[in-house]
Amino acid sequence: MREPLPADMFDELCPSSLNPIRFGDKWAALIIRCLESGPRRYSELRVPLSRVTPKVLTQSLRSLERDGLIKRTVHTDTTPHVEYELTPLGHSMLEPLAVACAWSEQHWDELLDARESYDNSTRLDQAG
Repeated sequence: MREPLPADMFDELCPSSLNPIRFGDKWAALIIRCLESGPRRYSELRVPLSRVTPKVLTQSLRSLERDGLIKRTVHTDTTPHVEYELTPLGHSMLEPLAVACAWSEQHWDELLDARESYDNSTRLDQAG
């Protein structure tokens, strides 16, 4: 049995969730990170990606599959289920993702300050 994905893998204080560098859509990089240790069922992905609506998660998975980064396998044995796993092309994304995550972690405070400043100025513009 494989190790379950931690529910707080991408909590709000995770540098991955603050990463301004996009790989595909907003959630693609997080999905790729979830699949780096092997295939996962949709229900397993929902645990650390609880902030993603089921509809958006499905759209992101389809987009990653279309781009050739993940493979969707339907198992029709005694307990039918679907698993998602990285393709070789998807595995090649892990290194650039690690670099982007390290960059985000290194610039965490600056990113938070910039976003807070932007949000505050936007609120003032809308109020005025």
